Amino acid sequence: MRDLIVRVRSFGWASAARETTCQLLGPLNEKAWSGFAASWDRLELDTYMADGGRYRRRRYAVLGFSEGRLAQLTPRAHFQSRDHNPLNGGIARWFAQVEQATLENPVFADLLNLCLAVFETGTTTLEIEVHQFRIEAGLSAGHPTPEGMHRDGVDWVGIFLVERKNVEAGTTQICVDGLVDPAEFTLVEPLDAVFIKDNRVLHGVTPITAQDAQSTGHRDVLVLTFRTVAV
Repeated sequence: MRDLIVRVRSFGWASAARETTCQLLGPLNEKAWSGFAASWDRLELDTYMADGGRYRRRRYAVLGFSEGRLAQLTPRAHFQSRDHNPLNGGIARWFAQVEQATLENPVFADLLNLCLAVFETGTTTLEIEVHQFRIEAGLSAGHPTPEGMHRDGVDWVGIFLVERKNVEAGTTQICVDGLVDPAEFTLVEPLDAVFIKDNRVLHGVTPITAQDAQSTGHRDVLVLTFRTVAV
């Protein structure tokens, strides 16, 4: 844990392989994980893609965290400025809500708490956005970050791979402010993770293609964003 904390504090980001994530989480409840991962099969089509793509499915929820307590906030649209999302920003996007069973799954609680620990949020009051993404690829490529290298306009971002099936590529790129060459690596195993200090780095993921174009492949991730709320 300490190594991740120091790397995020020093460099603005850190990655963790599945083995490290599992060590930090403790014994994985296989039944809980199975139910958690299966919820990605019930995501709904993202119809807001300005590039006309139909390769992204998602669900969304907003949580509040204050005085050590987590609360689900009233459903609302997801909004990003065009500064942060030049492709799909500037409009209110209403997505299907994350299923209650997913938010109550112990795996979700563990991943959320891991982010809070790595980002050293302490008693900070936070707004947490929960994004479930499935990017699909078949005869055409799928684009995990069609907006390109970007910031999310928050304080911290935690990204966890849930599943890769029948896909190639999908390389994560991290560009630290002041450095020319991005770091590149690929999330391959479930629970491979990335932790990001959003105002210090740009991040993106290269397009995915299907290994076997005769069948659809997909890349499933959980993205948790954290924004400090003034009180």
